[in-house]
Formats: sequence, C-alpha cells, structure tokens
Amino acid sequence: MNLLADKKIKRSQEPMASAATPDLDPGSQTAEAADRYMSRGSGPVARARTQVAAGLKPAAGLPDLKPMFEVQDLNLYYSKFQALKHINLTIPAHQVTAFIGPSGCGKSTLLRCFNRMNDLLEEVRIDGRILMDGRDLRGPQTDVVELRTKVGMVFQQPNPFPMSIFDNVAYGLRCQGIKDRVYLRQVVETSLKKAALYDEVKDELDKNATKLSGGQQQRLCIARAIALQPQVILMDEPTSALDPIATLKIEELMNDLKKEYTIVIVTHSMQQAARISDKTAFFLLGEVVEFDDTVTMFNNPSDKRTEDYISGRFG
Repeated sequence: MNLLADKKIKRSQEPMASAATPDLDPGSQTAEAADRYMSRGSGPVARARTQVAAGLKPAAGLPDLKPMFEVQDLNLYYSKFQALKHINLTIPAHQVTAFIGPSGCGKSTLLRCFNRMNDLLEEVRIDGRILMDGRDLRGPQTDVVELRTKVGMVFQQPNPFPMSIFDNVAYGLRCQGIKDRVYLRQVVETSLKKAALYDEVKDELDKNATKLSGGQQQRLCIARAIALQPQVILMDEPTSALDPIATLKIEELMNDLKKEYTIVIVTHSMQQAARISDKTAFFLLGEVVEFDDTVTMFNNPSDKRTEDYISGRFG
C-alpha cells in the first residue's frame, strides 16, 4: 500500500497559523503555542501532512527562482571513503531548502561544501563544481574569507562567545576593522530585530550572552551571522537541542528570513522539513535520491526509497 498516496493533502482555507510570531511570555499564549507546535497527528507522515495542510509552508508549483547554488557532479572523499557521490542539484535563492536522510548520509558534508568548511579537514578530496551566482566556489578567484562572510552558518549547538550580547553581534564587523560605535549599534539593533530577539534583550545588551536561554542563544547566533550581511544562511540541525517553544520561534523566524536570505537547513525531523521548507532533498549513502518541491515529495515521492524513509520504515 502506498502510505503517501492513500490520502490527499487538503489545504486549509484559514489564515496561515505562522503568519505572526506568537507571544512566548509565560501564560496562556505560551501553552497555546506549545499545543500548536505539538499538534502533529499520529505517525511521521500524518504529522508532516498536518503541517503542510495547515499552511505552514508554501504550496507546490513554486515559481522558478534564480539559483543561488548549482552543484555539478560533486564527489567528496574522506581519505579513501567516498562521502558524496555525483551530487547534482540546484538551490534556489530566497527559499528554504531542507536536506533530510539518515545519519551519515552526507547531508552536513554537502552543507559544509557551500562555505568550504570541509577545506579545514585533513585528507578531504573534492571533485566536481559548485557555482554560486555563476562562479565556481573552488576556483582560484574565490576569496574563502569573503565567501564565509557571504555564506553564514548556524550550528547544531548554540555557540555564543563569552562576551556581551552587543559584542557577540558586533564581533564580525569589528574583525573587519569597523569601529564606528554609532554604526555598530545600528547594525546590532537591526540584526537582533531580524532575529526576533531585540525586544527580549534591548535593555540588557551588556549582559553576558552565555546567560541567555538556549533558544535565545541560537537566535543570537543567527543575528551574529546576519550582521555580516550574508546572502546565504546555512543551518545544521539548528533546533535539535532546543525545546518545542524555542524550536517554533526559530522555524517562524526562517519563514521571515528567506525574504532576504537563502536558507539551507539540515534536519532529522521530517515534520520540520514539511513545515518550513520549499524544497527538500533526500540523501541516502552519499547520494541525492530525490530532490523536489517539499509538498510534492511528501505527497507523491517518485522513488520507493524516499517513500520508505518518510513513512518511517527505515532511518
């Protein structure tokens, strides 16, 4: 039996549930937000369908957008082990693209190729090409420092620096030699607002960032990346260490951020991919098995392996 085709997703006619960020102060609205996040149905496919049907992501048939990354026949080896095998896909600009698949399938490895963080590892060999705005990221003309400014990254564990909230967000700009306090304050405030954190910390910008909650720390890390005015934000399981309320905050933030930035996220949560992504790539054993609009993949996958994975039969 085809577990994905037995029911069709019925789109909700109600306004989008995620159109506004909920007030997460203690009280009834917190409980309501938590209930909304946890209301996922029974079983992975049913939960994913519920989120899609609730309008928490765009519909299928998205318009063609300018590509941000074009991956062409990419292979990556850790010494003699081939971690990525003939990867070909196009990441559209100003959308959220999710990478899903079991552990060790190459999701994070490909993510790190977009800002060349794999260059920091020993015995890594890469062939093939990744184009960003039509330019080869591995070409001799690429300034890696500039690339990592354009392609920011948020990691699985929040990693605020042991300094004030203000200094965390301003850190990258100061490393670039910017010292104008008025300009720095303007950028810090704007970045914190874009990361949906400013209202919570505006009166304590001198507070040590390590004293923030986990969810606040992760949004601070997003603000720190935004301060450098990147084109792309890479997210490697950014909510895996967070509670449901903090996770909801980050997910709703992503929907706002894609208006200005391209977002690529690695997630082990199929429900999260269904909620927040426009495109999804399913990885298995170093290969991209399927890459499609998220609604299409979850409702009508073209490969049996994709169906088995998102149905919970393996992984």
